[in-house]
Amino acid sequence: MQILSDPDACVEAVIERVGKRIRLGTPLGLGKPNVLLNAFYRRAKADPDLDLHILTALTLERPRGHSELEERFLGPFAERVWGDYPDPDYERDRAAGELPPNVRVMEFYLYAGKYLKNDAVQRDYISTNYTYVARDLFDRGVNVLCQEVRPGEVGGCEAISLSCNPDVSLDLVHALRTAGREAVVIGVVNEELPFMYGDAVVPPGTFDLLLQSPELSHRLFGTPKTSVSDAEYMIGLYASTLIRDGGELQIGIGSLGDALVYALRLRHEHNDIYLEALEQLGITERYADEIERLGGTAPFQHGLFAATEMLVDGFMHLIDAGIVKRRVYDDLPLTRLLNRGEITESVTPATLDGLLRERAIAPLLDAEDVAYLVHWGVFRPGIRWEGGKLVLPDGAQLSPSLAAADARAAIEQRCLGQRLAHGCIVHAGFFLGPESFYQWLRDMPDEQRQQINMRSVTRINQLYGHEELDRLHRRDARFVNTGMMVTLSGAVVSDGLDSGAVVSGVGGQYNFVAMAHALPDGHSILQIRATHGSGEKLSSGVRFNYGHTTIPRHQRDLIITEYGIADLRGKTDEEVALSLVGVADHRFQGELLEQARRVGKVARDAELPLWKRGNRPEGYARPLAQLKARGFFPAFPFGTDLTEVEAVLGKALMRLKDKIDSAKGTIEAMADAVVDGALEDDVRPYLERMGLWQPDGLKETLYARLIAAEVRAELEARESAGA
Repeated sequence: MQILSDPDACVEAVIERVGKRIRLGTPLGLGKPNVLLNAFYRRAKADPDLDLHILTALTLERPRGHSELEERFLGPFAERVWGDYPDPDYERDRAAGELPPNVRVMEFYLYAGKYLKNDAVQRDYISTNYTYVARDLFDRGVNVLCQEVRPGEVGGCEAISLSCNPDVSLDLVHALRTAGREAVVIGVVNEELPFMYGDAVVPPGTFDLLLQSPELSHRLFGTPKTSVSDAEYMIGLYASTLIRDGGELQIGIGSLGDALVYALRLRHEHNDIYLEALEQLGITERYADEIERLGGTAPFQHGLFAATEMLVDGFMHLIDAGIVKRRVYDDLPLTRLLNRGEITESVTPATLDGLLRERAIAPLLDAEDVAYLVHWGVFRPGIRWEGGKLVLPDGAQLSPSLAAADARAAIEQRCLGQRLAHGCIVHAGFFLGPESFYQWLRDMPDEQRQQINMRSVTRINQLYGHEELDRLHRRDARFVNTGMMVTLSGAVVSDGLDSGAVVSGVGGQYNFVAMAHALPDGHSILQIRATHGSGEKLSSGVRFNYGHTTIPRHQRDLIITEYGIADLRGKTDEEVALSLVGVADHRFQGELLEQARRVGKVARDAELPLWKRGNRPEGYARPLAQLKARGFFPAFPFGTDLTEVEAVLGKALMRLKDKIDSAKGTIEAMADAVVDGALEDDVRPYLERMGLWQPDGLKETLYARLIAAEVRAELEARESAGA
């Protein structure tokens, strides 16, 4: 491994090895070494003979305003939240349609909604399951692989952690080395990354080049927390009742994930309030069968194990609350014994008996048996096999026979450990979250961080190749993901539009849905907002049909909207359609039902039960408002990077943007500015934050009055809601 300190010198070293046809693979999200990527991109812009393809996903850059008002709001916020994070230069040029002809950027997962109207990006999107990415990048000729890493030590030996992104890298490096392809693997050291354990730990020899210099470390890209709406809290509450104690959990990023995490913590830490909320909202009465059959509402005694593609900050809150705490072991005999209840994590003579029955060890222990027992904590550290004897740390020697009574008694007395070792509470492929989450990982004691096993997506997102062990680990698995729309056949739309435009990407969603069906007690829970938009742009999240789907109808399972749970597995098409109409908003139910009747999927005389016909936001808004007044269900349940002034301003600016998207709304906004836009002390902090308290000229005066009116409207709405 060659160590370099200059990114440009690293680029030249790569060109010397592989030439000017560079197919550069780099991780999605956090693990991109932007400083090095920028050096490659600069070199390509300066040299038209350099043929550069960047293959990746989820490119992150600090947000930029698309109007003067947005820039005034985002500028100070971005500086505070992202600091010295280096944006990828190719991303700005790509967004502007200014990539040079010798550079292509191909992604398998786009930042959600960012490139809907960018034809070049849409053309260079690669649709693939996350578990196929390493294969697809290899087939596209990747000959350079680079990512940010964190050096450290394991067991006194130098090691390098892939930290946030072992997801694809582990499989791709293996494929490159196995094929003997001429390729360069580069690690770029960022000291801000936490040293993560498990499969993420690789030997230094994994890398051909290591780019390391104090100037290259920088702040990690944090994802600011967004507020959680009443509808999202309802979806989270419904989902929380389907999570079984002692089971497995996967959740995603964003406000819907936060809503579920909040509901799970409420269930565990304030169970009386949780049960009261479920009763007031009619959840326990209407879905008693689903809750009893699939989940529960009691606090978590046994706890959950997390096997998740993305380790989000929600798991931080679940771990701190003692909800995610069920340890699993990457050993079949131990896992079989634990799942059958024949042993516990406390080591006893029964542990040896069980391992003998499983033939994990022999009655006469050999060196391999002893190493196995020490590794898993059945034997105390420092015990070894030597010359046909068990050698203890103090030098004493014992017979290794478990069949002879005297030898067995001595082993039980002097060799047994206290608890099983190397158990994990989390298996994850990559992580991304706010700065507070990264700090939590960095501050975590090594012993606790070792319980988070960062792995490749082929170990997380599918069962193949390790099926028996994962089936045992993932008992009562609940894979909770998000979709945009669901059709009355049960197909789900998550990644694109019927125009062919890509919103985001398939990612691992299909993998987890398929895996849920492959597990005898597993379930896929897809969360869908019942409506999108507002006013004239209001649309239903439940559609009769749609010209694009992500999850096919034959893999339908559990769908949740803010109006309830639709249990679709094994149901007829009519039962599915009626269930989904039953969780749609009342403004769309009649039309949906009539469409289904018209094509014969629902009988002409079929009707919804009375309690499913009143799906209105006010039905859940009132009970939630009462609970909010008591301090529950806050807008930002896990904090925010926004100041209080910015939180109000953000909502006000969104209201203003929604209005001026139409001529009618623009007239309304102007009228509000005249009537309610006075520049008085009640709005001074907000206008000062925007640099508009003392406007200069007609344009700034108009901006100030428009914002003042919307701020007052937002403050009034908050007061009415009791926020």
